[in-house]
Amino acid sequence: MKVSYESQSKEINMDVYTPSKEGRYPVVCALHGADGLANNGYADFAQMLANRGFFVCVPHYFDATGTEYADSATVWREYLTWLQVVSDGLDFAAQQAVADGTRVGIIGFSLGGFMAITLGSRQERVKAVVDFFGGLTEQTAKDLTHIAPVLILHGEKDDKVPVSEAHKIAKLLESRGLAYEMKLYPNAGHVLRGLDMMDAGQRTYFFLKRHLADGA
Repeated sequence: MKVSYESQSKEINMDVYTPSKEGRYPVVCALHGADGLANNGYADFAQMLANRGFFVCVPHYFDATGTEYADSATVWREYLTWLQVVSDGLDFAAQQAVADGTRVGIIGFSLGGFMAITLGSRQERVKAVVDFFGGLTEQTAKDLTHIAPVLILHGEKDDKVPVSEAHKIAKLLESRGLAYEMKLYPNAGHVLRGLDMMDAGQRTYFFLKRHLADGA
């Protein structure tokens, strides 16, 4: 289902996926990468999580800037705007009748992974962060003092966001005494596919269940 909310004086679309049974469920915000929502895999992944007891929201944060594809220059020019759009989207999602706004997780893919870690380090309401082949901005690395448990998933042959970013996140979290898990896929590039994606999907589900459902 598609809904909308206002942020940065713009109307922002959001796809929402809800469990079939009535109730209040943990909120999971899924953030797309630099290619926008052209990949149908985002919808399939969100629906999978909704079927397993999460209220999943996918904000179209590019709506705020009229972006279709974000190159590096666009990313660093608009990054803070998109962060605010996603934060406003979380506010909106948490107010829905089906949502338990005290249990919030963020999943980010590529660019979305950078944003997920940034938001997770700035907002106490975020209780779990899943980073799919994302990384750390210099400012986030500099400012990070606390963050909810992080699951890092990355292909070792990634030619767009090198696996060194995953190691950088892990090293920083370890130096701060912060909880994380990491799974690297030896033969995977920038996008996980096939059995690698199935494994990552299972890890994501059990990680979110542990920190948002069982551990709430």
